[in-house]
Amino acid sequence: MVNPHFAFVILTYNEEQHLPRLLSSIYSLKATVYVLDSGSTDQTISIARRFGAQVKQHPFLNHPHQWHYALKTFDIQTPWVIGLDADQIVSDELKQRLLDFKDEDHLDIDGIYFNRKNYFKNKWIRNGGLYPFYLLKMFRLSIGYSDLNELMDHRFIVPGKTVVWKDGHLLEENLKENSIRFWIEKHNTYSDLLAREEVERRQLLRAQTVKPLLWGSPDQKTAWLKKLWWRMPLFLRPAIYFSYRYLFRLGILDGYQGFLFHFLQGFWFRLMVDVKIKEIIDANETD
Repeated sequence: MVNPHFAFVILTYNEEQHLPRLLSSIYSLKATVYVLDSGSTDQTISIARRFGAQVKQHPFLNHPHQWHYALKTFDIQTPWVIGLDADQIVSDELKQRLLDFKDEDHLDIDGIYFNRKNYFKNKWIRNGGLYPFYLLKMFRLSIGYSDLNELMDHRFIVPGKTVVWKDGHLLEENLKENSIRFWIEKHNTYSDLLAREEVERRQLLRAQTVKPLLWGSPDQKTAWLKKLWWRMPLFLRPAIYFSYRYLFRLGILDGYQGFLFHFLQGFWFRLMVDVKIKEIIDANETD
């Protein structure tokens, strides 16, 4: 019997390394799986079909638009949907929560945050403010939607009541990022998007969908911190952020892998964004 309460939607692009892990971790939930692929050239599509997933393809613009297309295009029949990245795995504890999940027990709830554990080069990055880390991944299909006001970060918006599941985890590890070349090329692309997005926000061409609120939901807190970030001086803020994560939030305890991750993601990537922001501003002033 197919799970009547929820279905999974997964985005893919050349995920033959990751997709079998994810699909194996959710197979016993007997939920319908929808895979939106953006032109894989490896075995991703055949793996998805082998696990019984329904597959469509669509050219990739950015993550928010790809999620929007998936939610609007697939004929999802369940009241709830869970949106996962291909490099994530549902832990046994989270799987048990989902096995016990029934729509009728959550009629007053519209969205659920999962707790994520992030891994880099085979190590759980536990410190630096990265754990606990809550992602809104499960929501009522009739209410939740993809936030198109973002270019790089993607999040689902749920106007109604949400809850946080602190126990049970999404385990996230992108094995491709064991190659530093892949990590740099990926984040070089991301920094292009983030720089353009921030310039558009400075020009009031783009606004936050989520209300910034420090003591609100996890996404409201993130929106508040982003608002603070945009007010900080370019080039200085990456150094402040890295110091905050690595020293004040004890990222130093994450060892060699932690140093690489906090430095690359907390400083190098943010510095690249700031350099590109200045390049865009200078080019606009020249025109």
